[in-house]
Amino acid sequence: MKIAEVLVEARFVSRPNRFIAQVEIDGRPETVHVKNTGRCREILVPGTTVWLEPSDKPGRKTAYDLVAAEKPGRGVINIDSTLPNRLMKDWLQGCGEFDVVKAEQVCGTSRFDFYLERGGQPVWMEVKGCTLEQDGQGWFPDAPTVRGCRHVKELTDLARAGTQAVLSFVIPVNGVTKVQANEANDPVFARALEEAREAGVEIWHMACLVSPEEVTIVGRLVETAGGTKQV
Repeated sequence: MKIAEVLVEARFVSRPNRFIAQVEIDGRPETVHVKNTGRCREILVPGTTVWLEPSDKPGRKTAYDLVAAEKPGRGVINIDSTLPNRLMKDWLQGCGEFDVVKAEQVCGTSRFDFYLERGGQPVWMEVKGCTLEQDGQGWFPDAPTVRGCRHVKELTDLARAGTQAVLSFVIPVNGVTKVQANEANDPVFARALEEAREAGVEIWHMACLVSPEEVTIVGRLVETAGGTKQV
């Protein structure tokens, strides 16, 4: 997926809060919007090369969105929190596995990222983006997530009722193929993920090839209670 027609290279300086960052463009200071409210502490380090997407939306206080950063040993990491759903939609529409692909659909009192049909059978999917990497391993979440726990529990309820449910981790980090629950950051999410797996929720790990200008899904691991396999 093409990220933007034009990206601007900059140097990261600081992050006063989770919404904005201070950067330098050719030595000129600039305040930019960060398209990820997670901590990203191991990515957004002073002096790091980052990439900005220009915005001309009227009424904005900032002229750029910070969407990607360089990390030693990993190349480029895309941190745009809207990207995983867009990537997943493109992949689902092109993979040939599903007869129906609908985004943002309601099931009872829950709203899921995707409603799918395969052979006339419903499949419900929730998507999470993972940018936290340590020693080649992905970890989620990088901060406690009440919303994420709720989504996993909703998928678990569906699986226990006999409906296929999928939690898909999209990993816009080069060379990372699997995500583990970050129990140290969020033990509640870790327990919820284990219960989901045992209940029959499929956990997909979507590996990506990442550059500043483009991100492509290049592999899928499918994890179930019975183990993990490359699909």
